[in-house]
Amino acid sequence: MFKPKLADTLKNYSRPQLTKDVIAGIIVGIVALPLAIAFAIASGVSPEKGLFTAIIAGFIISVFGGSRVQIGGPTGAFIVIVYGIVQEYGVTGLIVATFIAGIMLILMGLARLGNVIKFIPHPLIVGFTTGIAVIIFSSQVKDIFGLTMDAVPADFIEKWQSYFDNFSSLNGYAITIAVVTVLISLFFSKITRVVPGSLVAILLMTAAVQIFNIPVETIGSRFGSIPSALPSPTFPQLNFDIIKAAIQPAFTIALLGAIESLLSAVVADGMIGGNHRSNTELIAQGGANIASALFGGIPATGAIARTATNVKNGGRTPVAGIVHALTLLVIMLLVGRWAVLIPMSCLAGILVVVAYNMSEHKTFISIARGNRSDAMVLITTFLLTVFFDLTVAIEIGMVLAVFLFMRRMVQISNVSSLLEDKEDGDAVARQNLPDGVEVFEIRGAFFFGAAYKFRDAIKLIKKKPKVLIVQMEDVTVIDATGLHTLKDVLNTCRHEGIQLIVAGVQPQVLEEMRRSRLLFNIGKRYVTENMETALHRAKAVL
Repeated sequence: MFKPKLADTLKNYSRPQLTKDVIAGIIVGIVALPLAIAFAIASGVSPEKGLFTAIIAGFIISVFGGSRVQIGGPTGAFIVIVYGIVQEYGVTGLIVATFIAGIMLILMGLARLGNVIKFIPHPLIVGFTTGIAVIIFSSQVKDIFGLTMDAVPADFIEKWQSYFDNFSSLNGYAITIAVVTVLISLFFSKITRVVPGSLVAILLMTAAVQIFNIPVETIGSRFGSIPSALPSPTFPQLNFDIIKAAIQPAFTIALLGAIESLLSAVVADGMIGGNHRSNTELIAQGGANIASALFGGIPATGAIARTATNVKNGGRTPVAGIVHALTLLVIMLLVGRWAVLIPMSCLAGILVVVAYNMSEHKTFISIARGNRSDAMVLITTFLLTVFFDLTVAIEIGMVLAVFLFMRRMVQISNVSSLLEDKEDGDAVARQNLPDGVEVFEIRGAFFFGAAYKFRDAIKLIKKKPKVLIVQMEDVTVIDATGLHTLKDVLNTCRHEGIQLIVAGVQPQVLEEMRRSRLLFNIGKRYVTENMETALHRAKAVL
C-alpha cells in the first residue's frame, strides 16, 4: 500500500546514475522556476507561494512517491480552481481546502483507489483539460496587452466584456514582450534543449525592460518584494464552518490532483518502461499538499511536462526530483529578490505556451468527430469548465459519462425467445422442445438498466407454458434489480403454476443468487450449469 520508489532505487544506486540525476534535477529546477511563479500569479496569489509549493511539495513527492521520475509542484490545471477559491474564500480558505485535499488524497491511497482513478473517461479528461487551457489563456489577456484596468472578473463572459471595455488602454511594449516570449519559448529548443526557452525569454525580456526603461508592469510593481527564505509552518485554523465551506473545493483539488498525478506517472512509465505504485503516489501527493498548506503554498500534483523533461535529461530515480527541489531552494535564497524585475507580460507569454500545450486540440477534434456519446461528454465538460466551474464540470461530466455507459450496456443487453429466434444458430433453438416449455435467453449484464427488457419480454408470452427456462450463460454480472426481477418472475410463475428453471448460471452470478437467497427460493435443483441439464429437469416436470 505504501512503498516509496526511493527505497528501491537506492539499493543498487551507482555514481554514473547520480551524475545523470543531478544534471536532470538542476535542469528541471531551472525549468520549474518561471512556471512556479507564473502559476502562482495566474492563480491569484503572490508569486513566492508558487516557489514554496514547488520546493516543499516537490521534495516530498520525490522522497515518498510511487514513481521513479515524477516531478511534483504547482501545475496549470489548478489555476482555475485556485483562482476561484481565492476569489470566494480568500487565501485562508485556499490553505484550508489544500490541507483537507491532502487528507483526502491520503485516504484515497489507503483505500487503494489508485487503480480506480485511472478509469476516469478520457473524453472527460480532455474536455476539462482543454477548458482549463482556454481559461488560462483568457486570464492572461490583461497582461499580454498591458491593459490598464481594475481586477479581472472571474466569470468568463464578464472577463471578456471587461477586456473589450478597456481595450483602448493597450500597451504596445507589453504586446511585443509577450509575442517575443512566446516565440522564444516555442522555438529556442531548436537551438538547444539544455536551457529552457522560457528561462531565456525571462532573462532577455527582464534585461531589456531594465536597460531601456520600458514602461511595463513587473512583478515588483504589482506584488512588491519576494521573500528570499521559506516561511515557518503554520497549522491552519479549522472549525466546522470552515471545513463545511472548504469541503467541495477540497474534493475538486483532491480529485484533479489524483487524476493528473497518476496520468503523469503513467506517461512516465511509458517513457522509461517502469511501473509506478499508484496508491503510494496518492499518499505522497496527499502529504505534499498538507505540507504545502502548512507553509502557505498552493495545491501540488505531478507535472507531466516537468516529468518528461526530467526523463529526457537522464533522470531515472527520485534523486532527480529531490535535486530539482533543492535547486529551486538555492535559486530562491540567492537570486529570488531579482525575480521582482520580471515583466508581467513575459510571464503571460509563458502561460500562453502552457495553455497551448495543455489544449490537446488535435485530440479534442478527434473525439468530437467520433462516437456521439464520447463527444457529448467531451463538449459538455468543456463548456461547463469554461462558462461555469471546474467542480461542476467534473461532477456533471462523470454523471453524464456513467449514464451514457449504462445506455451502452442496455443496448448490448438482449432478451429473446430462443423458440422464435432461430437465426442465431443456437443449438437449443434448433431442438424440438416438448410442448409446454418456453425458453428465454438473457445476454449481457443483467442490471437495473436492462431489467425492463426482461419484464417486457416475459409479458409477450402468448401461451402460458408449464415450464419457463431462463438461459443466462452469457450473463456475467447481475445487480440487485436483476435479482429482484427474477424474484418477481418466480412469484408470477408460482401464482400461475409454471415451473421456473434458470440455466447456464455463471459462478459469480450464482454466488449473488445464493447471497440474496434467490437460489434457495427457486430451488437448487432448478438452477443448472447448462441447458442440457435444464431440459432434463423440464421433461421431469412435464
